[in-house]
Amino acid sequence: MAPGRDPDGILSVIIENDLFANGDRHYTNGIQFSYTPPETSVPDWVNGVADAVPLFNQGTKRRITYSLGQKMFTPREIEPRTPDPRDRPYAGFLYANAGLASETATTLDRINLTVGVVGPASLADETQKFVHRLTDSRTPRGWGSQLHNELGVVLSYNRAWRGLYVASPFGLAFDATPDVGVSVGNVYTFGSAGLTLRIGADLPQDYGPPRIAPPFQGTSYFEPDRSFGWYLFASAQGRAVARDIFLDGNTFRDSPSVDKKPLVGDLQLGFAVTVSDVRIAYTHIFRTKEFDGQDKADTYGSLSVSARF
Repeated sequence: MAPGRDPDGILSVIIENDLFANGDRHYTNGIQFSYTPPETSVPDWVNGVADAVPLFNQGTKRRITYSLGQKMFTPREIEPRTPDPRDRPYAGFLYANAGLASETATTLDRINLTVGVVGPASLADETQKFVHRLTDSRTPRGWGSQLHNELGVVLSYNRAWRGLYVASPFGLAFDATPDVGVSVGNVYTFGSAGLTLRIGADLPQDYGPPRIAPPFQGTSYFEPDRSFGWYLFASAQGRAVARDIFLDGNTFRDSPSVDKKPLVGDLQLGFAVTVSDVRIAYTHIFRTKEFDGQDKADTYGSLSVSARF
Protein backbone atom coordinates (compact mmCIF):
# COMPACT_ATOMS: atom_id res chain seq x y z
CA MET A 1 0.00 0.00 0.00
CA ALA A 2 1.26 3.45 -0.82
CA PRO A 3 3.16 5.08 2.06
CA GLY A 4 1.97 8.23 3.79
CA ARG A 5 -1.49 9.76 3.65
CA ASP A 6 -3.43 9.16 0.45
CA PRO A 7 -4.16 12.52 -1.27
CA ASP A 8 -6.86 11.16 -3.61
CA GLY A 9 -10.61 11.02 -3.15
CA ILE A 10 -12.74 8.11 -4.36
CA LEU A 11 -16.23 8.05 -5.90
CA SER A 12 -18.13 4.75 -5.91
CA VAL A 13 -21.47 3.50 -7.15
CA ILE A 14 -22.99 0.13 -6.24
CA ILE A 15 -25.96 -1.43 -8.03
CA GLU A 16 -27.54 -4.56 -6.54
CA ASN A 17 -30.41 -6.34 -8.27
CA ASP A 18 -31.97 -9.78 -8.39
CA LEU A 19 -32.20 -9.54 -12.20
CA PHE A 20 -28.49 -10.48 -12.18
CA ALA A 21 -29.84 -13.84 -10.99
CA ASN A 22 -32.86 -13.83 -13.34
CA GLY A 23 -35.31 -13.02 -10.55
CA ASP A 24 -37.59 -10.24 -9.29
CA ARG A 25 -38.49 -10.77 -5.64
CA HIS A 26 -37.65 -10.01 -2.01
CA TYR A 27 -34.50 -7.81 -1.90
CA THR A 28 -35.08 -6.72 -5.47
CA ASN A 29 -32.91 -3.61 -5.86
CA GLY A 30 -30.35 -1.47 -4.11
CA ILE A 31 -28.28 1.49 -5.25
CA GLN A 32 -25.67 3.44 -3.31
CA PHE A 33 -23.39 6.36 -4.14
CA SER A 34 -20.35 6.96 -1.95
CA TYR A 35 -17.65 9.59 -1.66
CA THR A 36 -14.45 9.10 0.31
CA PRO A 37 -12.49 12.37 0.63
CA PRO A 38 -8.67 12.34 0.58
CA GLU A 39 -7.11 10.84 3.65
CA THR A 40 -5.31 14.14 4.15
CA SER A 41 -8.66 15.89 4.70
CA VAL A 42 -9.69 13.96 7.83
CA PRO A 43 -10.20 16.70 10.48
CA ASP A 44 -8.04 16.63 13.59
CA TRP A 45 -11.13 16.50 15.80
CA VAL A 46 -12.27 13.31 14.04
CA ASN A 47 -8.86 11.74 14.68
CA GLY A 48 -9.16 12.83 18.30
CA VAL A 49 -12.55 11.18 18.66
CA ALA A 50 -11.26 8.02 16.97
CA ASP A 51 -8.26 7.89 19.30
CA ALA A 52 -10.66 7.99 22.23
CA VAL A 53 -12.68 5.01 20.96
CA PRO A 54 -11.32 1.84 22.64
CA LEU A 55 -12.18 -0.34 19.64
CA PHE A 56 -10.02 1.68 17.25
CA ASN A 57 -6.27 1.19 16.94
CA GLN A 58 -4.13 4.25 17.60
CA GLY A 59 -2.03 6.17 15.04
CA THR A 60 -3.55 4.43 12.00
CA LYS A 61 -4.68 5.45 8.52
CA ARG A 62 -8.11 7.03 8.77
CA ARG A 63 -10.81 7.58 6.16
CA ILE A 64 -14.30 9.05 6.21
CA THR A 65 -16.92 7.85 3.72
CA TYR A 66 -20.28 9.48 2.99
CA SER A 67 -23.02 7.50 1.25
CA LEU A 68 -26.53 7.99 -0.09
CA GLY A 69 -28.62 4.99 -1.09
CA GLN A 70 -31.96 3.32 -1.57
CA LYS A 71 -33.10 -0.27 -1.04
CA MET A 72 -36.41 -1.89 -1.99
CA PHE A 73 -38.13 -5.11 -1.04
CA THR A 74 -41.16 -6.83 -2.55
CA PRO A 75 -42.99 -10.15 -2.30
CA ARG A 76 -42.50 -12.82 -4.95
CA GLU A 77 -45.73 -11.92 -6.78
CA ILE A 78 -45.84 -8.17 -7.46
CA GLU A 79 -48.90 -7.92 -9.73
CA PRO A 80 -51.74 -8.54 -7.18
CA ARG A 81 -53.02 -5.37 -5.51
CA THR A 82 -53.43 -7.32 -2.26
CA PRO A 83 -50.09 -9.02 -1.54
CA ASP A 84 -49.82 -12.46 0.02
CA PRO A 85 -49.65 -11.79 3.80
CA ARG A 86 -47.36 -14.81 4.19
CA ASP A 87 -44.73 -13.30 1.89
CA ARG A 88 -42.20 -10.52 2.47
CA PRO A 89 -43.90 -7.10 2.75
CA TYR A 90 -43.34 -4.24 0.33
CA ALA A 91 -40.79 -1.85 1.84
CA GLY A 92 -38.29 0.81 0.83
CA PHE A 93 -35.40 2.51 2.62
CA LEU A 94 -33.85 5.82 1.59
CA TYR A 95 -30.79 6.59 3.69
CA ALA A 96 -27.61 8.56 4.24
CA ASN A 97 -24.53 7.09 5.89
CA ALA A 98 -21.34 8.44 7.42
CA GLY A 99 -18.55 6.02 8.25
CA LEU A 100 -15.09 6.24 9.76
CA ALA A 101 -12.49 3.58 8.92
CA SER A 102 -9.27 3.08 10.86
CA GLU A 103 -6.72 0.85 9.16
CA THR A 104 -3.40 -0.76 10.02
CA ALA A 105 -1.36 -3.17 7.90
CA THR A 106 -3.43 -6.08 9.25
CA THR A 107 -6.72 -4.75 10.66
CA LEU A 108 -9.65 -2.58 9.60
CA ASP A 109 -12.00 -1.03 12.16
CA ARG A 110 -15.12 0.75 10.99
CA ILE A 111 -17.97 2.54 12.66
CA ASN A 112 -20.97 3.67 10.60
CA LEU A 113 -24.04 5.73 11.36
CA THR A 114 -26.98 5.30 9.00
CA VAL A 115 -30.03 7.56 9.14
CA GLY A 116 -32.94 7.28 6.73
CA VAL A 117 -36.64 6.73 6.25
CA VAL A 118 -38.65 3.57 5.69
CA GLY A 119 -42.03 3.73 3.96
CA PRO A 120 -43.58 5.85 1.17
CA ALA A 121 -41.09 8.67 1.87
CA SER A 122 -38.32 6.34 0.65
CA LEU A 123 -39.72 6.75 -2.91
CA ALA A 124 -39.18 3.04 -3.57
CA ASP A 125 -42.70 2.77 -5.01
CA GLU A 126 -42.06 5.47 -7.62
CA THR A 127 -38.56 4.18 -8.38
CA GLN A 128 -39.61 0.62 -9.09
CA LYS A 129 -42.62 1.61 -11.21
CA PHE A 130 -40.47 4.02 -13.25
CA VAL A 131 -37.79 1.39 -13.91
CA HIS A 132 -40.36 -1.27 -14.78
CA ARG A 133 -42.01 1.05 -17.30
CA LEU A 134 -38.64 1.72 -18.92
CA THR A 135 -37.83 -1.99 -19.12
CA ASP A 136 -41.38 -3.12 -19.98
CA SER A 137 -41.40 -5.37 -16.92
CA ARG A 138 -44.27 -6.52 -14.73
CA THR A 139 -46.16 -3.69 -13.03
CA PRO A 140 -45.90 -3.78 -9.22
CA ARG A 141 -49.40 -3.09 -7.89
CA GLY A 142 -49.11 -3.82 -4.16
CA TRP A 143 -47.14 -0.79 -2.94
CA GLY A 144 -50.28 0.56 -1.25
CA SER A 145 -49.66 -1.99 1.51
CA GLN A 146 -46.00 -1.15 2.12
CA LEU A 147 -44.57 -0.39 5.56
CA HIS A 148 -45.51 2.98 7.03
CA ASN A 149 -43.16 5.95 7.19
CA GLU A 150 -40.64 5.58 10.00
CA LEU A 151 -37.31 7.22 10.78
CA GLY A 152 -34.60 4.58 10.66
CA VAL A 153 -31.31 4.70 12.57
CA VAL A 154 -28.54 2.08 12.65
CA LEU A 155 -25.15 2.24 14.39
CA SER A 156 -22.68 -0.40 13.21
CA TYR A 157 -19.19 -1.51 14.14
CA ASN A 158 -17.03 -4.03 12.25
CA ARG A 159 -13.46 -5.34 12.52
CA ALA A 160 -11.63 -7.34 9.85
CA TRP A 161 -8.20 -8.99 10.13
CA ARG A 162 -6.40 -9.00 6.79
CA GLY A 163 -3.59 -11.46 6.21
CA LEU A 164 -4.49 -13.75 9.10
CA TYR A 165 -3.33 -16.41 6.66
CA VAL A 166 -1.17 -15.56 3.62
CA ALA A 167 0.23 -17.84 0.90
CA SER A 168 1.56 -17.70 -2.68
CA PRO A 169 0.02 -20.58 -4.67
CA PHE A 170 0.92 -20.75 -8.38
CA GLY A 171 2.90 -17.53 -8.03
CA LEU A 172 -0.25 -15.59 -7.00
CA ALA A 173 -1.11 -13.90 -3.72
CA PHE A 174 -3.66 -15.50 -1.39
CA ASP A 175 -5.11 -14.24 1.88
CA ALA A 176 -7.83 -15.09 4.37
CA THR A 177 -9.66 -12.26 6.15
CA PRO A 178 -12.10 -12.98 9.00
CA ASP A 179 -14.47 -10.29 10.26
CA VAL A 180 -16.93 -9.74 13.09
CA GLY A 181 -19.49 -7.01 13.55
CA VAL A 182 -22.56 -5.73 15.34
CA SER A 183 -25.37 -3.40 14.24
CA VAL A 184 -27.93 -1.83 16.57
CA GLY A 185 -31.02 0.14 15.55
CA ASN A 186 -34.70 0.00 14.69
CA VAL A 187 -33.90 -0.99 11.08
CA TYR A 188 -31.34 -3.73 11.77
CA THR A 189 -30.04 -5.27 14.98
CA PHE A 190 -27.71 -8.23 14.50
CA GLY A 191 -24.31 -9.73 15.22
CA SER A 192 -22.20 -11.17 12.41
CA ALA A 193 -19.09 -13.19 11.72
CA GLY A 194 -17.55 -14.08 8.37
CA LEU A 195 -14.49 -15.09 6.38
CA THR A 196 -13.25 -13.88 2.98
CA LEU A 197 -10.73 -15.74 0.80
CA ARG A 198 -8.95 -13.96 -2.08
CA ILE A 199 -6.47 -15.02 -4.72
CA GLY A 200 -4.92 -12.79 -7.38
CA ALA A 201 -2.62 -9.79 -7.66
CA ASP A 202 -2.42 -6.55 -5.62
CA LEU A 203 -4.52 -7.85 -2.72
CA PRO A 204 -3.43 -5.14 -0.23
CA GLN A 205 -5.24 -2.43 -2.23
CA ASP A 206 -8.49 -2.99 -0.28
CA TYR A 207 -10.50 -5.33 1.95
CA GLY A 208 -12.67 -6.59 -0.88
CA PRO A 209 -15.14 -4.69 -3.08
CA PRO A 210 -17.89 -2.56 -1.53
CA ARG A 211 -21.36 -3.91 -0.82
CA ILE A 212 -24.58 -2.46 0.51
CA ALA A 213 -24.99 -3.51 4.14
CA PRO A 214 -25.66 -6.07 5.35
CA PRO A 215 -23.39 -8.10 5.10
CA PHE A 216 -19.69 -7.09 5.46
CA GLN A 217 -19.22 -4.25 3.00
CA GLY A 218 -15.61 -4.38 1.79
CA THR A 219 -14.18 -0.90 1.19
CA SER A 220 -15.30 1.85 -1.18
CA TYR A 221 -11.73 3.18 -1.19
CA PHE A 222 -8.74 1.38 -2.68
CA GLU A 223 -5.03 2.17 -3.01
CA PRO A 224 -3.49 0.24 -5.94
CA ASP A 225 0.22 -0.57 -5.96
CA ARG A 226 0.27 -1.19 -9.72
CA SER A 227 -1.50 -0.04 -12.88
CA PHE A 228 -3.33 -3.37 -13.24
CA GLY A 229 -4.53 -5.69 -10.50
CA TRP A 230 -7.14 -8.37 -10.06
CA TYR A 231 -8.39 -11.00 -7.68
CA LEU A 232 -11.09 -13.62 -7.27
CA PHE A 233 -12.83 -13.96 -3.93
CA ALA A 234 -15.25 -16.13 -1.99
CA SER A 235 -16.74 -15.23 1.36
CA ALA A 236 -19.26 -16.57 3.84
CA GLN A 237 -21.01 -14.69 6.62
CA GLY A 238 -23.51 -15.66 9.26
CA ARG A 239 -25.79 -13.25 11.11
CA ALA A 240 -27.80 -13.66 14.32
CA VAL A 241 -30.72 -11.31 13.69
CA ALA A 242 -32.71 -9.72 16.51
CA ARG A 243 -34.40 -7.02 14.41
CA ASP A 244 -35.11 -6.56 10.70
CA ILE A 245 -37.76 -3.93 10.06
CA PHE A 246 -38.28 -5.21 6.51
CA LEU A 247 -39.51 -8.52 7.96
CA ASP A 248 -40.71 -7.56 11.46
CA GLY A 249 -42.66 -4.54 10.22
CA ASN A 250 -42.88 -1.05 11.68
CA THR A 251 -41.62 -0.48 15.21
CA PHE A 252 -44.44 1.64 16.62
CA ARG A 253 -47.40 0.88 14.29
CA ASP A 254 -49.18 -2.19 13.04
CA SER A 255 -47.99 -3.13 9.57
CA PRO A 256 -47.48 -6.15 7.33
CA SER A 257 -44.86 -8.55 8.71
CA VAL A 258 -43.63 -12.12 8.60
CA ASP A 259 -41.85 -14.32 11.12
CA LYS A 260 -38.14 -13.88 10.46
CA LYS A 261 -35.53 -16.57 10.90
CA PRO A 262 -33.02 -15.69 13.64
CA LEU A 263 -30.03 -17.04 11.72
CA VAL A 264 -29.20 -15.96 8.15
CA GLY A 265 -26.18 -16.86 6.02
CA ASP A 266 -24.62 -15.40 2.86
CA LEU A 267 -22.24 -17.02 0.40
CA GLN A 268 -20.53 -14.56 -1.97
CA LEU A 269 -18.48 -15.28 -5.09
CA GLY A 270 -16.94 -12.66 -7.33
CA PHE A 271 -14.01 -10.80 -8.84
CA ALA A 272 -12.43 -7.35 -8.80
CA VAL A 273 -10.29 -5.73 -11.51
CA THR A 274 -8.28 -2.52 -11.09
CA VAL A 275 -7.04 -0.61 -14.14
CA SER A 276 -5.06 2.48 -13.17
CA ASP A 277 -7.42 4.54 -10.98
CA VAL A 278 -10.63 2.57 -11.63
CA ARG A 279 -11.83 -0.58 -9.88
CA ILE A 280 -14.72 -2.70 -11.19
CA ALA A 281 -16.11 -5.58 -9.16
CA TYR A 282 -18.96 -8.04 -9.38
CA THR A 283 -20.33 -10.17 -6.53
CA HIS A 284 -22.94 -12.92 -6.77
CA ILE A 285 -24.74 -13.52 -3.48
CA PHE A 286 -26.59 -16.61 -2.30
CA ARG A 287 -28.68 -15.89 0.83
CA THR A 288 -30.42 -18.46 3.00
CA LYS A 289 -34.14 -18.20 3.74
CA GLU A 290 -34.93 -15.16 5.88
CA PHE A 291 -38.49 -15.86 7.04
CA ASP A 292 -40.84 -18.74 7.77
CA GLY A 293 -42.75 -19.87 4.70
CA GLN A 294 -40.15 -18.57 2.22
CA ASP A 295 -40.21 -21.04 -0.65
CA LYS A 296 -36.50 -20.93 -1.52
CA ALA A 297 -33.27 -19.11 -0.84
CA ASP A 298 -32.59 -15.80 -2.61
CA THR A 299 -29.87 -14.92 -5.11
CA TYR A 300 -28.84 -11.52 -6.44
CA GLY A 301 -25.86 -9.69 -7.91
CA SER A 302 -23.86 -6.63 -6.92
CA LEU A 303 -21.89 -4.49 -9.40
CA SER A 304 -19.60 -1.71 -8.17
CA VAL A 305 -17.43 0.87 -9.91
CA SER A 306 -14.97 3.03 -7.97
CA ALA A 307 -12.71 5.79 -9.32
CA ARG A 308 -9.86 7.73 -7.74
CA PHE A 309 -9.32 11.35 -8.63
